[in-house]
Amino acid sequence: MVGNSGTGTVGLTAPPRGGGAIEVRGLVKHFGPTRAVDGVDLTVAEASVHGVLGPNGAGKTTLVRCLSSLLVPDGGTAHVAGYDVVREPRQLRRVIGLTGQYASVDEKLSGWENLYMIGRLLDLSRKDARRRAYAMLERFSLTEAAKRPAAQYSGGMRRRLDLAASMIGRPQVLYLDEPTTGLDPRTRNEVWEEVKRMTSEGTTVLLTTQYMEEAEQLASDLTVIDRGLVIAEGRVAELKAKVGGRTLRIEPLVKEEIHHILGALAQSGIVGAADATLDLDEGVVQVPIVGDEQLTQVIGLVGHYGFRLTNISTQLPSLDEVFLALTGRKTSPRPEEEAPGAAPPAPHHPGPDPAHRPAPEYGREGQGARPGRAPGHPGGQQGGYGGHPGAPSGQQGGYGGPAGRVGGAPGGPAQHGNGPGNGPGGRGGGQGPQDSLQGIGI
Repeated sequence: MVGNSGTGTVGLTAPPRGGGAIEVRGLVKHFGPTRAVDGVDLTVAEASVHGVLGPNGAGKTTLVRCLSSLLVPDGGTAHVAGYDVVREPRQLRRVIGLTGQYASVDEKLSGWENLYMIGRLLDLSRKDARRRAYAMLERFSLTEAAKRPAAQYSGGMRRRLDLAASMIGRPQVLYLDEPTTGLDPRTRNEVWEEVKRMTSEGTTVLLTTQYMEEAEQLASDLTVIDRGLVIAEGRVAELKAKVGGRTLRIEPLVKEEIHHILGALAQSGIVGAADATLDLDEGVVQVPIVGDEQLTQVIGLVGHYGFRLTNISTQLPSLDEVFLALTGRKTSPRPEEEAPGAAPPAPHHPGPDPAHRPAPEYGREGQGARPGRAPGHPGGQQGGYGGHPGAPSGQQGGYGGPAGRVGGAPGGPAQHGNGPGNGPGGRGGGQGPQDSLQGIGI
């Protein structure tokens, strides 16, 4: 169930009982005058894949950030796995996983070390963290590259490692924000198969995408949003039916006969037959279907004239056509830019969080220290793990864990962080152990 509601006080309702894995009512988030999310209602069933579609700037990523506690909504309520996203962020982060639009792994560590570290941060024992890391490497076809530094991985391999990291903790709810952007078809199919396997094991997936094939492959229900508003919802077939009915596609063995078939239909007097069109590139006659009786008459007419056919089929509009009809804009594979001045989020992986404060709006690049540089050196949008609680971040807060960190100085911005920083303190500075898991005690 999806829709739009008015604004309201954030998080004042009790957690839903017996509802979906995700329950959202009247959610609002604005950046200055821009209402990135404008009164969205959403219910996602447990152990399902729910697709969220929309053009660039529609509000998809902002919605995911609110539901993962990386942004505090300005109105409405949201419960995920029974937890209030505003009042119970610590509990929430232990049961969710998030992979953002941009792969983000610690390039100084090997693939295995990245996954092992996240397992330990999720309070897995050393034995369980090792076992889980190896299992995920095998699932994503990264076993041969397990000991290589992530810096030597291809873009597709980093993406698979990033997805594996979000699944280390077996999350109840997994957010996938355009997860296959930039992947080759083989890797994309591997990701799809893993998502299907996770839902079969009980995980709920909220998927944002602009790839219509991806939505059709994975999602049982779809929500289309534009300019922060829900403009359509339902199953794939239902959305297609809203835009237009079925079409009969007739492909003759001899392509030149499409003109004769079109002429016969125009003179037949069959309802809707005069609206038939030609697809010259594919050599197909397309007849809009208005009912089963009309469909039978058209097929009978083709048989009566003895046209030899190589294929005849019925077809609903493609999701691309649905998308264009609903939003007035074509889909685009480019990453979206939703809020003015907002930097893209690093993938979030669930884990303990010492405290929760209202999340700041996302800043620009250049704040905090990057791993492996001199203390306090200005950095980019993503850094390594750890640091003092309250470490500033160019994008999101760091994990308020032990003072030591991996591959650089304490106080840098988090790469696989756990949401907003814990207070205003802490500047980048002080040397930490370089390239060693011992720096954070794991």
